[in-house]
Amino acid sequence: MLIDAHIHLDQYKEEDVPKLLEEAQFVIAVSTDLQSCEKTLTLSNLFTKVKAAYGFHPEQSLPSDHDKQALFNWIRLHAEDMVAIGEVGLPYYRKQAQVLDERPYIELLDQFIQLAKELHKPIVLHAVYEDALIACDLLERHAVTKAHFHWFKGSEEAIERMIHNGYFISITPDCVYEAEIQTLIKSYPLELMMVETDGPWPFEGPFENARTSPCMMAKTIDVIASLKGITVQEAGQKVTENTKLFYEI
Repeated sequence: MLIDAHIHLDQYKEEDVPKLLEEAQFVIAVSTDLQSCEKTLTLSNLFTKVKAAYGFHPEQSLPSDHDKQALFNWIRLHAEDMVAIGEVGLPYYRKQAQVLDERPYIELLDQFIQLAKELHKPIVLHAVYEDALIACDLLERHAVTKAHFHWFKGSEEAIERMIHNGYFISITPDCVYEAEIQTLIKSYPLELMMVETDGPWPFEGPFENARTSPCMMAKTIDVIASLKGITVQEAGQKVTENTKLFYEI
């Protein structure tokens, strides 16, 4: 039984959640806005396997000042109910589709990093390619070291810097068919690695047309074990230990 280090559990049908949880030891359920945070809190109260993270997903329009303040106030109020701030980050994919002023997104991420430091919580980041370097700048500025870059993709420069700083990454099921992710697995230390699904995001290859669920992580572990030259049992045990230590669960 593996730990899904990043799943949007609130986006599944309510009736599907118990079955999904049967496939995992725990799940880190991330949130995308205040309404999502509230639903994630409800799920964590209903199921002991659900460990909640509260944040604002960057691949959407920015919240108003009022809504942002309401979110930050709510997170502070429920800090004891969460294991991390997340998911937060920068709008890399949104920038590919439209002209976007990134400065207010960077400012918002900076504020979330300060909030994570204030509350002594890890932070879950959506920051890929060149955005990873910006995230590193902000983390270093505030001396925040407990950072988890989920579904990370980026340059050798970013990888080296993240390893040096002890930041964690999590590997998704697309490692089965994506050479880019396989290369990342080879270069990143197993000691800084977790596994995730990012469900309900769909995958291709052997997962085509399948509902994303924690059981898919078994194939991720197979790939990690093969590329690291260790047994499946060793790989599964290590990423589970990593996740428990990082999230203190």
